[in-house]
Parts: sequence; structure tokens; C-alpha cells
Amino acid sequence: MGPYIARRLLLAVPSLLFVSLFIFSLVRLIPGDAVMALVAEGGYVSPETLAQMRIELGIDKPFLAQYADWLGHLVQGDLGTSLWTREPVLPTILQRMKVSLEISILAVSIAFMLAIPLGVIAAVRQDTVIDFGSRLFSVIGLSAPDFWLATILLLVLSKYLGWLPEFGWYSPLTDPVKNFQSMIFPALIVGYRLSAVSARMTRSAMLDVLREDYVRTARAKGLREIDVVIRHALRNSMIPVITIIGAQLTGLIGGLVIVEQIFSLPGQGRLLLDAVTHRDYPVVQGSVMVMATLFVLANLTIDMSYGLLDPRIRLH
Repeated sequence: MGPYIARRLLLAVPSLLFVSLFIFSLVRLIPGDAVMALVAEGGYVSPETLAQMRIELGIDKPFLAQYADWLGHLVQGDLGTSLWTREPVLPTILQRMKVSLEISILAVSIAFMLAIPLGVIAAVRQDTVIDFGSRLFSVIGLSAPDFWLATILLLVLSKYLGWLPEFGWYSPLTDPVKNFQSMIFPALIVGYRLSAVSARMTRSAMLDVLREDYVRTARAKGLREIDVVIRHALRNSMIPVITIIGAQLTGLIGGLVIVEQIFSLPGQGRLLLDAVTHRDYPVVQGSVMVMATLFVLANLTIDMSYGLLDPRIRLH
């Protein structure tokens, strides 16, 4: 297992290097720069002043020189300083990341608790009312966007129940009740959408496994149906489901912009959106690199879990 992990981490280095070069190039293709964004509302500024500001921010150098400087600091764990707020990038990202990570973990947990039982029951009761209900549940979840679900939820809560959830973010260490109240509805909305995908995958994987010879053998031995489904079929059908759920978790961390905006949550998605708007290169680059690293580590964790779920798989 050790050599396998070392090889995977070593192979991740070129991928992260490519991501760094790609995002470093991409943010500079956006029209304008950080200086123009800073002075956009301040009226006329002389060309000499603009040039001096670019020198102070370090964006007057050639592209490759800027990239080399940034990469050199990156390998030392220094993501730079925000061009907009003049604050260190890494602490800012970590502060915002914990909000998005909390929503993501809650959402994936909700999706897991909804999708696995629903997918298993739908597969065992194929072509029954339960199966058709499960498929309808999945279709609605796949079709309804987050902003529509959030709008409908807030409308129902405010107009018909006369109550609104807490907006903003509260630390679970200082006020766990308000933290739960502010997080549960965004997590439910995102979790429902994720569960639609996972439920369909669980149903499909279970149907394939239930047709295998070893499942028929287990039934022929007289094992109870629940033991056949849980001990033999479910475990061996979880590999594609775990893959989907792991990819969903890493993809959510920076993809919660709409939900965070609606519920006034200061998460990573809003930070990245504001950074792009302000041409804040270090924040954009640092955010993408952190998310890319998390994605690589999540994929490694998923691969390692395969050997636990299916003993036939051996990682060397």
C-alpha cells in the first residue's frame, strides 16, 4: 500500500503543475487587471499612477517572471497576498474553506442517507411502485437547479409558515444551534440534488450485482434475503457509488456559489467569484490550487477504499 500511495502522490505533481500554469494563464486572459478594477470607481487616474500601482503589486513583470515568482512561493506554502484586500491568501482561503467544507460534508451525508436505502429498495423491488417513485425522485432532483429549490423553500417557509432560517454563518464551536439552523437548509438543497445522482447509480449497480452467480448461490444456500442484499450485494455494488460521492464532495467545495449567495454564507465559492470580479490573481490561483490538491487527495482516498470494499482488489 505504501509504494502505491507514494506513486500516486508523485504522479499528482505534474497534474498540479499543469493546473497551476493553466489557471495562472487563464486569469490573465480576463480583460483588464487588478489595478483597473481597483480604480474603476475612483474616477480619472493618470497613466503614471497606474504604472506605479502595477509595480507595487508586482504585475508589471513579464508573464513567465510572474509565474516563476509565484511558483517559487507556492512550493514553500506561501500563496501570496491579495491584491484587493492586501491580506495573506492562505488564511483567507482556510477561513472560507471551512464554511464550504461544512456544507459539503453535510450535503454528502444527507445524500448518502437518502440515496443508498432508496437505490437498494428500488433495485430489490424493480418495476414496482417504489421503483418508479425512486426514479421520479431522481429525475426531479436532476432537473431542478439549486437556485430554484432554494427560492421555493424560502417562499414556503416565509409565506406559509411565517418563518425564515438563519442567514450567515455561525461557528459550531461558539453557537452550534445557530450554526445548525443556518446550515441545514443549504445542505438539504444540495444534498437532495446529489442524492438523485447517487440513488440512480446505487440502483444500477445493485441490479448488476443481484444478477451475479454468487448472489444466486447465496440464495440457494437458504440465506435470508436481507443478508443476501446487505452482506453480499450491497458491499460489492458500492465501488461506483463511492466514486460518485467522492467526486461530488470535492466538486462541491468551490461550486456552491449560488447557495452561498442566497443564504449569505461566506464560503469558498463566493470568495472565488469575488476574486475573479476584482481580478485578484493570487486569490484565484490559490483557491484553484487548494481545490485541485483536495481533489487529488480525495481520489487517492477513494482508490484506497476499493480494497476495503472488495477484497478481490489489491493495491500495490
